Amino acid sequence: MGGNEARRRAAGWRAAWLILALAVLGASSAAASSTRPEPQAVLRDWYRLVLELVRHTPTYSPPVASRAFAYLGVTAYEAAAGGSDALVPLAGQLNGLGPAPAREAGAAYDEALVLHAALSEAAASFFGNTGPTGQRAIAAMKTRVGERIAAGLDPAVAVRSAAHGRAIAAHVLAWSAGDGGALVENMGFPVSYAPGAEPGTWRPTSTIAQQQAPLLPDWGKNRPFAMPDGASCPLPPPPAYSEADGSEFRRQAEEVRNAVRDLTPEQRAIARFWSDDPMLSPTPPGHWISIALAVLDEDGADLETRAETLARLGVALADAFIGCWHEKYVHDLVRPVTYIRRSIDPAFEPILVTPPFPEYPSGHSTQSAAAAVVLTALFGEARAFEDATHADDGLPARRFPSFWAAAEEAGLSRLYGGIHFRAAIERGLDQGRCVGAYAVALKTRAP
Repeated sequence: MGGNEARRRAAGWRAAWLILALAVLGASSAAASSTRPEPQAVLRDWYRLVLELVRHTPTYSPPVASRAFAYLGVTAYEAAAGGSDALVPLAGQLNGLGPAPAREAGAAYDEALVLHAALSEAAASFFGNTGPTGQRAIAAMKTRVGERIAAGLDPAVAVRSAAHGRAIAAHVLAWSAGDGGALVENMGFPVSYAPGAEPGTWRPTSTIAQQQAPLLPDWGKNRPFAMPDGASCPLPPPPAYSEADGSEFRRQAEEVRNAVRDLTPEQRAIARFWSDDPMLSPTPPGHWISIALAVLDEDGADLETRAETLARLGVALADAFIGCWHEKYVHDLVRPVTYIRRSIDPAFEPILVTPPFPEYPSGHSTQSAAAAVVLTALFGEARAFEDATHADDGLPARRFPSFWAAAEEAGLSRLYGGIHFRAAIERGLDQGRCVGAYAVALKTRAP
């Protein structure tokens, strides 16, 4: 990593911790406002905090982060649906999710407090192993926003609303415990792992001892949310492994080598913008959550629209990583850096760090396409937007004419970064289209 890059990363790290410190001091808009926060503001501010928590929770690799976003989205949605005539509960639609706890007939509830109590419990659980600053941030949000909401409420309504929100969270947390992804040991790296014997199979790309085994090899076996199982969106095999001149596999490897060697400034910027490294960013799924939050804010969206969007998007992202990881370990393909150094150019150096797991398909492509399917269904095919996800890290915002344009750029960024072959990118986008369709098929609006 060059000096400028290291300084940029350090600046992003400090900026993230500054945001957390502000949250600890109660500086989120819902906490600091002089008026009672609206439910949509409560939802927005919890998600803003969670995007920062993802940066600083050690086990939060992209698949693990996507799981948390999905369960948080379902928690918020079910809390909102209980008090809305416009929303249809997700119980019976998502795999294994039963009906949420019912409200007392005829009793009054405060929607902001229901939502706040539910998200307070969910965030504290899903980020239970975040650091001390993150723990203080969660506690500060819970206390300060809760006090602001409860001010002036009938005490009986406040107690009833908070209890119901906690019950919703407990319901979702109990459901989450049996999905196969609740416990992540050793940062997600198996203690023992026997790599494939063939030259085309994955080999470690890092000298870190822990990463001599690949990340989360069983993640594709987890219970998905909307798609039936991890194998629901299968892919054809990648091009057959070959070291022969003129073979399709070697041609794609040469494309990666040439792309990195001949990068334009714009291509380099694209690779950096979509890098989304764990512990240095909100991760790839968090990047798309950030995009959704910006679009919702631009539209001044109401609670129902926000809850619907974040639930559908969270489900699509989580299912995308389950489906992608299933295919990664079915095909167990070697990474470009391994092949290129062995067969083409021993001095090859990608501009991005190659993640420690198999090549095919590209996780960025799969999850970005799934996100684009959901957001396009909700906001339209020609919805332009500005993506300022990394503004605090010193990266300029990028403008896109559509969600699909962003998804395709995210996929190509991995070619420019030197860490994926084209087949992994293009077929990852295909897989994401399949995954996203399951989330779009959910019924969220009443007739």
